[in-house]
Amino acid sequence: MDKSAQLFERAKKVMPGGVNSPVRAFNAVGGAPRFIKSAKGARIFDEDGRQYIDYVGSWGPMILGHANDEILEAVKKACDNGLSFGAATEAEVIMAELAIKSVGFISMIRMVNSGTEAVMSALRLARGYTGRNKIIKFEGCYHGHCDSMLVKAGSGALTNGSPNSKGVSEGTAKDTLIAQYNDLDSVRTLFENNKDEIACVIVEPTAANMGVVLAKPGFLQGLRDICTQNKALLIFDEVITGFRLALGGAAEYFGVQPDIVTYGKIIGGGMPVGAYAASRELMENITPTGQVYQAGTLSGNPIAMAAGIKTLSILSERPEIYENINRMGKRLADGIKQITKNAVNHTGSLLSVFFTENEVYDCKTAQTSDLNKYAKFFNKMLDNGIYMAPAQFEAMFVSNAHTDDDIDYTLEVIEKVLKEIE
Repeated sequence: MDKSAQLFERAKKVMPGGVNSPVRAFNAVGGAPRFIKSAKGARIFDEDGRQYIDYVGSWGPMILGHANDEILEAVKKACDNGLSFGAATEAEVIMAELAIKSVGFISMIRMVNSGTEAVMSALRLARGYTGRNKIIKFEGCYHGHCDSMLVKAGSGALTNGSPNSKGVSEGTAKDTLIAQYNDLDSVRTLFENNKDEIACVIVEPTAANMGVVLAKPGFLQGLRDICTQNKALLIFDEVITGFRLALGGAAEYFGVQPDIVTYGKIIGGGMPVGAYAASRELMENITPTGQVYQAGTLSGNPIAMAAGIKTLSILSERPEIYENINRMGKRLADGIKQITKNAVNHTGSLLSVFFTENEVYDCKTAQTSDLNKYAKFFNKMLDNGIYMAPAQFEAMFVSNAHTDDDIDYTLEVIEKVLKEIE
């Protein structure tokens, strides 16, 4: 038994399922998860000394690659001054100024500790500002594990066959209305049936938790128009797309401006960070200036801010990074399309391969993918030194540390593996 398998047996005795986040358990693909010892650039190294080209990137934050020297230096320097103070720091101000300058349409931001916390706080703000209780989300979109977002959720919840979670009260669930991604009529119907009761619509502008699913032309602008007409707020969950599709995120990439935006992943440079942001009018409803309560002991802690500041600084100073990762993302997606009839969804440096020949444009079409084939595909790719998401309904992430040689090798392996499993 290798060391990863031994560690997994130990872990199952002291942690639910042997993991601290469900998708890590490899339940959807079988076998024991690889326990990772270190990472550098586009490579991760497990406890048994095996190395892999990594297309997970800690589920998105590692846009510059693992253990980026400039980020490590900034973090180490910050650590010398202390890990956390529970008090205001200059780094928080610098981080807020940098994020606001990068995004453009936001004027205030509040740092939190995770994407889940950012979404939870953004929903509370929307309800507090509008005085309404109901929200609209889309089937298959994942917005973290706060109660109201675990109704028809994506990501690990969808992978494990439980898009609804026990422990979510009926009262919470009844205020969460479900629409279909890329279907504006389903949204209009909900507004018509719940007149003056809906506080907001929350959406992944590019869905990345039922696999990568692209918004059809006009869908996001349609949501913007419907929300404006009904005096509801539009929330873009950019925990994944923020600072990845473009420096200004999905609003810049698609030319549609939400009322509130949530961030995570890249904004922390690998540290646990989230944030939500909006106009001054909206954000001043948050305590201590307003009556919508939200707090956090470790929010804006100096180590996380150091990593985030350096990451956003690099991205803002080097626009060629986006050209590079988007070019390689397209090379990888186009290469896969040439060797398979399976659906390949791609935008920028995000992509997914679905084991179906159907067009994938919402949760139902994503679920036509053959999950058994994906499991075989994943394990054979792993055997050939390629680390991908251990679940169909996740994304592949290309980083600036990947090279054209990495893409070439990956395509060679994919072609070989697809022939073996077809």
